[in-house]
Amino acid sequence: MTHNDSHKTIERLLRVMQTLRAPEGCPWDTEQTPESLTPYILEEACELIDAIESGSTELILDELGDLLLQVVFQAQIFAERGQFEFSDIATAIADKLVRRHPHVFNRESGCHSKDLDQQWDEIKRGETTQQKSCLEDHLPNRLPSLQRAQKLISKIYRSKLEAYLPPKPVRSAQPLDEVALGQALFELVKRAHASGIDAETALRKITRQTMCQIESLKTDILNTDQPEPSD
Repeated sequence: MTHNDSHKTIERLLRVMQTLRAPEGCPWDTEQTPESLTPYILEEACELIDAIESGSTELILDELGDLLLQVVFQAQIFAERGQFEFSDIATAIADKLVRRHPHVFNRESGCHSKDLDQQWDEIKRGETTQQKSCLEDHLPNRLPSLQRAQKLISKIYRSKLEAYLPPKPVRSAQPLDEVALGQALFELVKRAHASGIDAETALRKITRQTMCQIESLKTDILNTDQPEPSD
């Protein structure tokens, strides 16, 4: 697909969204707000992750489209309000990528691969317009708890604040309460970070494997010839 074809395809998608939101368009689409669409953003992102993990190119293509729809939907709503358009979103992210990669777009920066994390953090801190600590920045409340904990731990180590990490929980034969369980899980996430493992992905993988095993077992049971009940 040429550059012109890609441009035409994007323009067509934007026009379709405009038509759906028009007064004579779809009643459901015209009623939506940025807030009402937020559950779908999370749902589509999770479905895309499932598709990627399945390895199905067809599913990945479909789910990428569903996630892109959420961006286009939000862009149309804000365009109607006169605040920004889809092109502004594309421009903003392109500018951000160039700004955050001076080692690519500004070869004179002299940054080496081992300095990239520090450079990334410094650039992000320079971009921050709200009063946030380095640990609060980019830790969305809606992140799954394991993923949020691992992001926090990563930021703590990069900020050299390891001394503030909670101590390793003491082993006990007593039944776990909520606090003890949270401490144990947090410790596992620390170990995952130290080993370069994404805790959320690891748990998703073992959960998926367990589900497949159970489904396989159920199928085997259903396919097994059962003895006829005796009179």
